[in-house]
Amino acid sequence: MGKDESMGIPPRMQDYIDAGERYLAERGRYIREEVKKWKFDTIAVHGLYTVRDAIEDYQGSIIEPIFMSTAQAYRDSDEMAAALAYKIPTWAYSRIANPSTYYYEWTLALLEGYGFEGETSCCSTSSGMSAIMTAVQPFLRVRGHVHEPRNIVATAQCYGGTFQQFTVRLMQERGIEVRWVLDATNLDEWASRIDANTRLVYGELPSNPQLGFFDLRAVADLAHSHELPLIVDSTVATPALLRPICHGADIVVQSATKTLTSSGFGVCGAVIARKNLVTNIDDDQLKADFSLCVKYLQNRDFGPNLHPMQAVMTLNDMRTLRSKIDLMSRSTMKVARFLERHPKIESVQYLGLPDHPLHDLASRYLWLVDAEYDEQYGKPVNRYGHLMSFCVRGGAENARTFFDGLQRIWRATDLGRIKSVATIPAISTHQQQGEAGRSLANIPPHMVRLCVGGEHPDDIIADLDQALSKVGKK
Repeated sequence: MGKDESMGIPPRMQDYIDAGERYLAERGRYIREEVKKWKFDTIAVHGLYTVRDAIEDYQGSIIEPIFMSTAQAYRDSDEMAAALAYKIPTWAYSRIANPSTYYYEWTLALLEGYGFEGETSCCSTSSGMSAIMTAVQPFLRVRGHVHEPRNIVATAQCYGGTFQQFTVRLMQERGIEVRWVLDATNLDEWASRIDANTRLVYGELPSNPQLGFFDLRAVADLAHSHELPLIVDSTVATPALLRPICHGADIVVQSATKTLTSSGFGVCGAVIARKNLVTNIDDDQLKADFSLCVKYLQNRDFGPNLHPMQAVMTLNDMRTLRSKIDLMSRSTMKVARFLERHPKIESVQYLGLPDHPLHDLASRYLWLVDAEYDEQYGKPVNRYGHLMSFCVRGGAENARTFFDGLQRIWRATDLGRIKSVATIPAISTHQQQGEAGRSLANIPPHMVRLCVGGEHPDDIIADLDQALSKVGKK
């Protein structure tokens, strides 16, 4: 058959395009009429993997298959041409996409968009750092001449890797100014950093390890008044406690390595964006569906793809997210109360403690999702997550003595594990940003970061107590 000259598209290719459009329309209807009505736990367990998928395509497998394949085969040249032009649903090549990563992305997009009236989409990445890169880079493109000034506005209290990516890779190597917000609770300070050359606003909350927080809705409104997107790192809270898009954020980045993948089996990331986001970049495709745009264009070329096995392992960890976050949060609160009374502890940073200066602000945003539907609670319940930090009285040497004395709690740079993990940020996660950078972010040398896992809190407290007993003894 020849081409349809009036359309410029071969009839057989048009058949594939029509079939693809019907598939997408049916999936959209299913999301709107079925999935959006489910509770959070049901979405976490099922996502968009259906009985129909299993029976018709995957020999009845009740768990999403792992597609250990580099590429997708096509029926003919017309289908391949349509696929590689992104005219039909496809995965093509695992650097671009993979059926396993699709199921992970669809589920996480629904969880981050839970309670949001609009649509969300997700682009998986190989790590949290690649998720940050994926989210930030599209807004830093040259709009006029190559030497035009560009800047971003970001919270100084952030993960050490984020600080390095922004300070070294953007500012030092590319000349893109990073304007740090020192007091994220001060909206005037945010406003003073923004000018005509600002491309995006970036915040992390709760921040790692200082437990910084800010008024998410107010900062989103400020960013949007300047036609700027707000990007939020919500790794610590996860959608079980906070869904920034519901409060006005445009993009969420997740180091899914952490709390979402509590098993600790691998490294994983994600970018979740609301469709029709705000930006002063003149790119309709980027605005309409940011996640799909960066997946098919930017990340196709940069290649920060996620391995299909890790996608399914993370997806499996996410199925019980709400109950795990509830358990870890309750245990962390008990541990924090123990530490704030201990004579060898100088201070405790945990948003759940009523005397924390950011407790009231955090309490406006951090809620255990669907607690009102839970027989155990039957009403909205605040939860504050698994991450806390504290300063050991007597300085850095005493902090190290305590740290070295831990027996059950693991010494590692990791967080969000089902096993409790501790680190000293000044010598680990934030070492490379230097003393000046740590001072900027309020990370003293005697601060210990603790992420409480799924163990019984009494056993964690016992380990902390015996390690603290070694402080001050020679």
